Amino acid sequence: MSAIRVSDLHKSYGNIRAVDGISFEVKEEEIFGLLGPNGAGKTTTIEIMEGYRKSDSGGISVLGFDPIKDGYELKERIGIMLQSTTLYPDLKVGETLKLFAGYYRRHVDTNFLLETIGLKDKKNAYVKELSGGQKRKLAFILSLINDPKLMFLDEPTEGLDPQTRRVVWEIIRKAPEDGKTVFVTTHYIEEAQNLCDRVAIIDHGKIIALDTPKRLMADLEVEQKIEFVTDSAIGVDQLRKIKGVSKAAQIKEGEFVIYTKKTQTTLKKLMVLAEKEGYEFRGLRVVGSTLEDVFIKLTGRRIRE
Repeated sequence: MSAIRVSDLHKSYGNIRAVDGISFEVKEEEIFGLLGPNGAGKTTTIEIMEGYRKSDSGGISVLGFDPIKDGYELKERIGIMLQSTTLYPDLKVGETLKLFAGYYRRHVDTNFLLETIGLKDKKNAYVKELSGGQKRKLAFILSLINDPKLMFLDEPTEGLDPQTRRVVWEIIRKAPEDGKTVFVTTHYIEEAQNLCDRVAIIDHGKIIALDTPKRLMADLEVEQKIEFVTDSAIGVDQLRKIKGVSKAAQIKEGEFVIYTKKTQTTLKKLMVLAEKEGYEFRGLRVVGSTLEDVFIKLTGRRIRE
């Protein structure tokens, strides 16, 4: 079963094609990531799925509902964390939770959520007194308050301290065990790489890649690094001549790095060279490509540009 099904979705603003015929599915109990540079079409796509914006054409189903026609029933079953959330400044944190809980037919224990995210001591504080990070924590709690079947999280850890970020990561990781599906967008590339079962990369309104992070990193032939330490008088020029090596450098005395797209071939040739010349390598390791490398290769930009 699919939690989300999108088929040939289009949305334009004047002459600008914000979403240009994208299609994808999100499986039930999957953590799915949507990555893209600013202006790529992420926000428009998410707002259409949430029922806040109407598409020009194409098919879309979220938990079996039409986001526009069945908006009320859908919102009972989804949790939404926007990139920027405006809250009532003159309400207390506890009052805000009570208000939002009242919007739904069912809700979870708000005290448990406060304790989990580290806001229990702020229950009686006014929203306007909270720091930016504390407001983000509150926004995250509000996305969970109705025990949603599907969570839409837009930059869920933006502005959070490292400890809270780990707590949020654990909640997201555990969500599929509780029968939930998570749709997340993030500018933290390591977040998508570590959390998501699959990732779609969108640019100029089109999905240009969709797969597991590992397969995306393996299939695009992004260069990998081979690092090692040696006391031998090895020359960088020797390393550059090894088959498959695109560049080589000495980081500091005795420490070297090689870049290659043909890791297995390069390693074999490196071992042959070591045997022939009597080199002794220590700490030899292959550093794989990252999702950031894939993103740059596909879009020509870093995700935060």
